[in-house]
Amino acid sequence: MVDLENIINSIDIDNLITPFGRIKYISTTTITATGLDVAVGDIVKIESEQHLYTVLGMVATIGSEEFTIVPFSFIEGFRIHDKVYLKKEGLSVKCGYGLLGRVINSLGEPIDNKGKINDLEENSSINKTPMRALDRGIIDQRLSTGVKAIDAMLTTGKGQKVGIFAGSGVGKSTLMGMIVKGSEAQIKVIALIGERGREIPEFIHYNLNNDLENTIMVVATSDESALMRKYGAFTAMAVAEFFRDKGHDVLLIMDSVTRFAMAQREIGLSTGEPPVSRGYPPSVFALLPQLMERAGNNDKGSITAFFTVLIDGDDLNDPISDQSRSILDGHIVLTRELTEQGFYPPIDLLKSASRVMDKVVDDEHYNGFLKLKRVLSLIKENEVLIRVGAYKPGMDAELDAALAKKEKIRNFLVQNTNDNFTFDEVKKQFMEVIND
Repeated sequence: MVDLENIINSIDIDNLITPFGRIKYISTTTITATGLDVAVGDIVKIESEQHLYTVLGMVATIGSEEFTIVPFSFIEGFRIHDKVYLKKEGLSVKCGYGLLGRVINSLGEPIDNKGKINDLEENSSINKTPMRALDRGIIDQRLSTGVKAIDAMLTTGKGQKVGIFAGSGVGKSTLMGMIVKGSEAQIKVIALIGERGREIPEFIHYNLNNDLENTIMVVATSDESALMRKYGAFTAMAVAEFFRDKGHDVLLIMDSVTRFAMAQREIGLSTGEPPVSRGYPPSVFALLPQLMERAGNNDKGSITAFFTVLIDGDDLNDPISDQSRSILDGHIVLTRELTEQGFYPPIDLLKSASRVMDKVVDDEHYNGFLKLKRVLSLIKENEVLIRVGAYKPGMDAELDAALAKKEKIRNFLVQNTNDNFTFDEVKKQFMEVIND
């Protein structure tokens, strides 16, 4: 005989009912809901009963009886009293070797019309805390980029975080493409955050020559919601961390930190944060190190990261540039002046620096770097005098020697976008210039 009482008592009532909340208020960028026990950062599903579709959102602020949600997509079609469900598994991206050669969005979904992504091994949490300081490996191995000016004068180490600072239209994207094509990293992850939709296929076609071998692209264009643009950067970092923990040297390039910060500014202001510096709320400055400090090397592999920073009005001291420079291990400054002179890549070596260069090159190379920087500094200091004819050859022997090398230095530093050099080739040419 069936014991109905025992069966009834064994049923877990909590698992029979999926708890949900209700929308209470809708603004242009946020949704306020009530009825769920949530924490800041929780991911929820918002269900439109009228249009029968759901979108994801993130809990941004919590009150005594209600909470504010920032949706991952736009909020047209939702109404008061629509249901809100808690997504218990949080926000994660499926990672695996099947991602290689693919283009995905901020949620890890393919957007390249190549069908479903197979060979995905595990879910990787998008929101992770950076490695503890003492778990980080020492940066003592160089990573060649294939760009002569960088490898010779701003040598990068495995696990280094580097900023590329430039105004609009100076050549960040082209330099990014050169680094991706020329880098000796085994896996390359490219995050294009807040870019115009037109630039995505153009970047693949012109800058990468349609070659996505061993490359993953994470794309969140300017027409997508602020949350998608924000989490595109974190998704790219989570993918890079997966391959680093598999023992690979990973190159991560993100364009751009400024648009990532602008996305967080939209979110912060919409949830009531006060603007503190040029309209940026405090959360922006807290978020930058949370993203950037996740790069680095551990006992398995490394993530070498290049973050581009769009300089507002070519001002290197704007808030995002200033904050980024304080977090990064080096900065590459591109100037409009060099671009106008036809000097490419337009890297201002006197304003740029690599904080680990002396740890990853030999003494001969480093002494050559110091000599060439002295030569460039002499030429820069006396440029006006030379142009107006106030300086006559023979007045300063050191300056005469510097001017005699000027053309050879220029020929060494200028590089065609399709040229690629190994580190040994760069060093050989570099020492020839120094010892001439």
